[in-house]
Amino acid sequence: MLFGTIAPVMESSPESRTIEAVSTVLIAAPVNLNWSQGGMTGGAVRESVKRLGDLKGIFRDEDAWGAMDPNTEVYRVRWWPAVPHGEEGGLFWGVTVLQPGKVGREYFMTHGHFHADRTRAEYYATAAGRGILVRMGTEWRTWGENMSPNTLHYIRGEHAHRVVNVGDDPLIFWACWGSDAGYDYETIRQNGFGASVMERDGAPAIVAHE
Repeated sequence: MLFGTIAPVMESSPESRTIEAVSTVLIAAPVNLNWSQGGMTGGAVRESVKRLGDLKGIFRDEDAWGAMDPNTEVYRVRWWPAVPHGEEGGLFWGVTVLQPGKVGREYFMTHGHFHADRTRAEYYATAAGRGILVRMGTEWRTWGENMSPNTLHYIRGEHAHRVVNVGDDPLIFWACWGSDAGYDYETIRQNGFGASVMERDGAPAIVAHE
């Protein structure tokens, strides 16, 4: 889409004074963002929704999980794959909107994963809400970082990570990661994290698994 033309005047030589018009075309950006609302629009944007029924085995209280509506939305991810998946040196950009809620005493959270390529790091930036970024090292040592508006988080490539919404409003965070990072969900499905974020005495607590 043509938005405008820039036509600077250029002189070829002092003698001839010939005027040449050089045109620069401005095109529309492929993606537009609404930072605080988690909006991401454009033909190149992709979207994925995870509902409770998609997260079997992730929450500790399986009886409570089974009693809830499986169609309840837990989180929604929008992302822009600017280059093909797996392309070395490329970057993806995306946003997650994680809803508030609990399964039993455990707060709503993302599935969590390692990167298939453990050398590929990632950034998270929080736009709205209140949460905990749960990180886990290779020896299953697990810890958390508080997430609130304007916090920025660097996640090392060898760390598994998931996000937990511990507030009353949607938790919105943006992410940037390598297009060749890949995803290892299976390790988490089989072994989980070393701790969970649970409500205790009305407040979130990171509870280690025995």
